[in-house]
Amino acid sequence: MRLSNLADYAVITMVQAATHCGDGRVSAAELASETGLPVPTVQRLVSKLTAAGLLRSVRGAGGGLQLGRPAAAITVADIVEAVEGPITLTACIEHGECDFETGCTMKPHWPIINRKLRSALAEVTLDQLRAAPAIQPKEHAA
Repeated sequence: MRLSNLADYAVITMVQAATHCGDGRVSAAELASETGLPVPTVQRLVSKLTAAGLLRSVRGAGGGLQLGRPAAAITVADIVEAVEGPITLTACIEHGECDFETGCTMKPHWPIINRKLRSALAEVTLDQLRAAPAIQPKEHAA
């Protein structure tokens, strides 16, 4: 499984937004500048993240974006679902999505697998991502 670039960028954007907690509000343009992401991409993400309640937009003087709830209450699963929809590994969960649906021995197992995957992503909070230093990958000897 591989997350889309948009889901990856959403996590990056939310982590950056979380660094502004307690410091007031931040604009989409500021988030784009701070993350190095294109402004239109951040604006699209902000729209989806706001619709999901993960960000809140405040209008007027001193307005901008802020987290929709505490960073400790926002998970990677929440962020991914805000931009990607439900976390599933296969399209066959919905009736009629698979040519081999009749007699499929895996169909009853996919919901269990999908729940475990979502649960793993739900264990990682925005607060943890904000607080933890990035882990550098180890170089492998050639």
